[in-house]
Amino acid sequence: MTRRDALRAGGAAVLAGAAGCTALPSAPVEAGSDGDSGSDSGGDGPVAVASFFSFFDFGRKIADGTPLTVENLVPTGLHGHGWEPNASITQRIIEADAFVHVGEEFQPWADRAIETIEGDDVDTALINVREGIELVDLAASLDREEEGVGAQRGKDPHFWLDPQRAKQSVDNIAEGFAEIAPEYADAFRENAETYTSEVLDAIDADYEAIFDRADRDIVQLAAHNAFQYIGARYGVQMRPLVTSLAASGDVKPADIREAERVIRENDIRYIANGVFESQRPAQQLVRETAVEAYFPVTPYAGVREEWVAEDWGYEEIAYNINMPTLDIVLGNEAPEDAAPSAAWLEQWRNFEPI
Repeated sequence: MTRRDALRAGGAAVLAGAAGCTALPSAPVEAGSDGDSGSDSGGDGPVAVASFFSFFDFGRKIADGTPLTVENLVPTGLHGHGWEPNASITQRIIEADAFVHVGEEFQPWADRAIETIEGDDVDTALINVREGIELVDLAASLDREEEGVGAQRGKDPHFWLDPQRAKQSVDNIAEGFAEIAPEYADAFRENAETYTSEVLDAIDADYEAIFDRADRDIVQLAAHNAFQYIGARYGVQMRPLVTSLAASGDVKPADIREAERVIRENDIRYIANGVFESQRPAQQLVRETAVEAYFPVTPYAGVREEWVAEDWGYEEIAYNINMPTLDIVLGNEAPEDAAPSAAWLEQWRNFEPI
């Protein structure tokens, strides 16, 4: 059994018992707490808090076997980009030994917390996961105000969708952890090397295999284009329908006409839509074009309750959500063959919003 098969088999078992589970608890996910196994911390060691799920997950893998605890600040069921927390989250950041963030002007609340830390001379270490990563130009299909990235405005911030770029963020986190807990620096770096070589490289190879065997090089998204780095990495066109993460109304007639042309000319039967985005644009395409159904994709920006219960991270989400959908929408396999299980197909074919 390949790594991909093993992870998808595990995901199928989860879905068999959890399909349709959509409660949204407000507590942060904490590595080392009951029901999560991101750290072996007993609670007496240093604490790092993360502003985004992907980097919480990377952080807990890097901290494994050390006293460092890693917490995810974004509540279950919410997208890590559009969330606005209350003052208690800033206080939690101030109390932590380190704050793992995605760089300036991507999460306004994180920027405000950083200003507080720097302005009040708080000793919380700041770990910028974006440091040293080359960003691609922001697509015209993204809202510039929504996706702005500070001094590099005009660049697409969703770099972690490319597993090779994500490797640099893992190294950035490891070096940040080494500064706050230098006695465990070797462990952090070794864990980071293991994760990048055994997990991110494997995900990269399996994504590449999906696109290599596809006859089509176009993916029609009903969502906004958070997936441009997938296209840049694997030579595929990601065609978004909307520009804004918050798009919830009917789509402009011109955009529908363009999508209809792409769907017709490429014989597209299935499209992808964001798990944490509105389903109305996807439903409109199903009504008004030859598309039969939409299936889930996610930029790893949030988690559902059942994913947390089964300790899913970046790796498990890649294999159990994004890869099956890409196989379907590229026409590699029929939905019933690409889906990890019948429960997956039942839950995710034309899925309802959480």
